[in-house]
Amino acid sequence: MEPVLKVEDLTKVFSRSGQQDFTAVDHISFELMPGECLGIIGESGSGKTTVVNMVTRLLDATQGRIVLDGEDITHSKGAQLRKAYQKMQMVFQTPTDSFDPRCTLGDGIGESLRNHGMSAGETQKRVEQLLQMCGLPTEFASRYPHQVSGGQCQRAAIARALAIQPKLLICDEATSSLDVTVQKEVLALLSELRGQQGTGLSILFICHDIALVQEFCDRVLVLYHGDIVEQGIPDDVIQNPQNEYTKRLINSIL
Repeated sequence: MEPVLKVEDLTKVFSRSGQQDFTAVDHISFELMPGECLGIIGESGSGKTTVVNMVTRLLDATQGRIVLDGEDITHSKGAQLRKAYQKMQMVFQTPTDSFDPRCTLGDGIGESLRNHGMSAGETQKRVEQLLQMCGLPTEFASRYPHQVSGGQCQRAAIARALAIQPKLLICDEATSSLDVTVQKEVLALLSELRGQQGTGLSILFICHDIALVQEFCDRVLVLYHGDIVEQGIPDDVIQNPQNEYTKRLINSIL
């Protein structure tokens, strides 16, 4: 079985005028298999967001390779990158900021479907299906982002990300702005969606909360100053951490 996402020797160095270059991500490698949920944890400044921005091609890598579903997308642009986005979608930390405030949730969810040539009627039906799948009433299609709660807006954001049935869903701190109860609801939804799609949906789960990763992910990478300092099954990493940074990270929540 081939990985959905393969990252090889990925490095990002930022040049700073008059200062020493800063290495945000330092030669990391990992794979994400079909149907797997891989967590990346670390404190602010550990390099998590830089990794995501390189994988999604929002940021050019200084060195290394990014292979999505067997295709090297390290330097993809234009049409090739748009094709990659059909296989890879993202759910952001602050859902209201990811929707156009001038458009309804239904417009936002249906945008990618319309871009792929789906008729207005078919798009409306699919949007309603996606809302129901994500635990929202169909009338939410006519609401605006500011008219719903943070948890409801995040459910709509998940519906939008799944509209074109991607193989990879990237959740970048997707639950960190939500209260604990809503966090659990969103994680339960993502787990349910993984089950519905079988091995068709892989999740890259970026988080700073190791307890959430333990609850939700199949494997975890611990990132510290741009390096992967530990990796494995979350229970094993938490119960028997080998790296001093991982030990401090775990002790901080106990």
